[in-house]
Amino acid sequence: MLKSIFEALRPAQWIKNLAIFAALILNGQLFDYDLFSKSLLAFIVFCLLSSSSYLINDVIDVDKDRLHPVKKNRPVARGDISQTVAVLVAFILLFSGLFLSIFINTGFFWLSFIFIILQYTYSFFLKKKAIMDITGIAFFFILRAYAGEIATGYHLPIWIMLAVIFLSLFLASGKRRTELGNTGVKTRSALTGYSKNLLNFYTTMFAVCTLVAYAMFTFMEEPIVFDGLMHSFLLENFPNALGRKWYMVTLIPVIFGIMRYGQVIFEMQEGERPERVVATDIPLLLSILLWGLMMITIIYVI
Repeated sequence: MLKSIFEALRPAQWIKNLAIFAALILNGQLFDYDLFSKSLLAFIVFCLLSSSSYLINDVIDVDKDRLHPVKKNRPVARGDISQTVAVLVAFILLFSGLFLSIFINTGFFWLSFIFIILQYTYSFFLKKKAIMDITGIAFFFILRAYAGEIATGYHLPIWIMLAVIFLSLFLASGKRRTELGNTGVKTRSALTGYSKNLLNFYTTMFAVCTLVAYAMFTFMEEPIVFDGLMHSFLLENFPNALGRKWYMVTLIPVIFGIMRYGQVIFEMQEGERPERVVATDIPLLLSILLWGLMMITIIYVI
C-alpha cells in the first residue's frame, strides 16, 4: 500500500514546484545558504500541498478516471487505495505542508493556504468549466513563482513573470488539445466547451506570447553586474564583452524548445502529460538543460 500511496502523490509532477527556485537563481543568490534553505523548504511545502490536492482530485474523478486509457491505472481508480485512505493521507499532507510553511515566514504561510484552497476549489468546481480550467492551471504556476519571491524576498523580472504566465497557458492549452483528440469529452466535462480549432488558436497564441515575453526579458533586463570566475579575465582581455546583452543568447534554446513542444502537441499528440514529456523527450530535455547551463554561466561564471 505504501508504494501505491507514493505513486498516488504523483512525484513526477513535483517538477512544477521547481518554479519556486526561479527568484533565487535569477537574482544570483543560489549559493546563499539561508535563502537556498528557505527555497528548498518552500519546495517541500508545495510538493506536500500539491500531492494533497492530487489525492482529493483522484477521489472526485475516480469514476471518470476509470474510463480513461491512462488514468485508469492510477492507484485510487484501480482500487489499490480506498477513497477513505486517500482522503486521510491528503489531510495529513495538507496540515504537514501548512505547518512547515510557518517556519519560512507569515506571508508564505498565507500564500500556501491560498494555494491549497484554490487547488481544492479547482478540483471541485473550476476544472469543470471551459477556459476557467486552463486559466486555473496557469494561475497555479504564477503562485509557485511568487512563492519563491515571498520565501526569499527577491523579485522576478516582470517579463519573466509574463513568460511564466504565457508558458503555463501554452502547456495547459496543449494538454486540453491532446485530451480532446485522444479521449474526447467523456473523461473531462470541460472539454465540451472546446473545439479542436479553438484549442489550436489558444495553443498557437500562447506559444507566440511566451516567446515575445521572454525575448523582451532578454532585451529589457538591466545589465548584469558580473562578478563570477571569469570576470577578471574578461575585464582585462575583452572588456567590451561585459557590456553585451548576454541574456539574448538564451533565446536559442527557448525558440527550439517551443518549436519542439509544438511538434509534440500537434504531430505526436502527446501533450496530455507535460511533466512526462519534459522528463522523457530527449530534444526538449536537452534544450531545457542548455538554457539552464547558459543562465547559470551568465549569472554565476562570467
